[in-house]
Amino acid sequence: MKITCVEPLGISEVQFRKLQSEFSAKGHEFSFFLNRDENEDTLVERMKDCDIAVISNIKLSSNVLAQCPHLKMLSVAFTGLDHIDLDYCKSNGIFVQNAAGYSTTAVSELAIGLMIDVLRKITELDNLTHHGGSRGAFLGRELRGKTVGIVGTGAIGIATIKLLKAFGCNIIAFSRSVRDEVAGMGVEYCTLETLMKQSDIISIHVPLNKETFHLISKEMIALMKPTAILINTARGNVVDIEALASALKEGRIAGAGIDVYEKEPPLDPTHPLLEAPNCVTVPHIGYASREAFDIRADIVFDHVWSFLNK
Repeated sequence: MKITCVEPLGISEVQFRKLQSEFSAKGHEFSFFLNRDENEDTLVERMKDCDIAVISNIKLSSNVLAQCPHLKMLSVAFTGLDHIDLDYCKSNGIFVQNAAGYSTTAVSELAIGLMIDVLRKITELDNLTHHGGSRGAFLGRELRGKTVGIVGTGAIGIATIKLLKAFGCNIIAFSRSVRDEVAGMGVEYCTLETLMKQSDIISIHVPLNKETFHLISKEMIALMKPTAILINTARGNVVDIEALASALKEGRIAGAGIDVYEKEPPLDPTHPLLEAPNCVTVPHIGYASREAFDIRADIVFDHVWSFLNK
């Protein structure tokens, strides 16, 4: 079969050449690209002859997929699949497999980092220091003792809970299903409304789908304490970003730490969160650690081998 890795995935050319030799030894043709290009014409050119494609979070529309008549499998180097036209894949017999679990530690650690950054204003004070400022009368807030509401208790939510427990936080959670492991850690499940009202920090860990689009709505944000902060390392459209920006600008909540947006960065300079006070913004880096990328590479190519060996 013809296998194509559409983008570099953080893998070196030496690693790609090794994979190329391994696939060739089994009678398969493997090609790879060392640059990322999201242009649809480029994607079609790279994928049009392949049976299996490896790709991360580049959008794959039905327009692109329809021009890849031999495509049988997508090995997705990403946890979410909302960037792929899954309806087209299902209708046309294209098997899609994600890389679940590769970035669990990376994302949960970033969520904690954003919490501490917002509470202690690290990014803001770094800028102040670079411009000759001093502490003045500034006082930050500690993570210890805070009530943290976890929205979604999948693998990343659970990993975040474990880290928060080590910091001495009180945890409450909302999820569509109750997990015994979470309850066993002394975490109380509650309604989303209760979580929004009681939490000092709200951390989001749900996938994006029809049920979770704007789950954190204007009405939900209005329930938050004026001292509360919101952390989103999940998907941008789980939150009504306009409503969040308004709440920050009007001082109705204390801050936010955001890694995900309605689209992939770079953001428009007029994006509402870039103008919002007390909002730490990073360009979707939750999954991007050296360790996570190494794990991801192993997962996606193990999936390819499994498909080839069926």
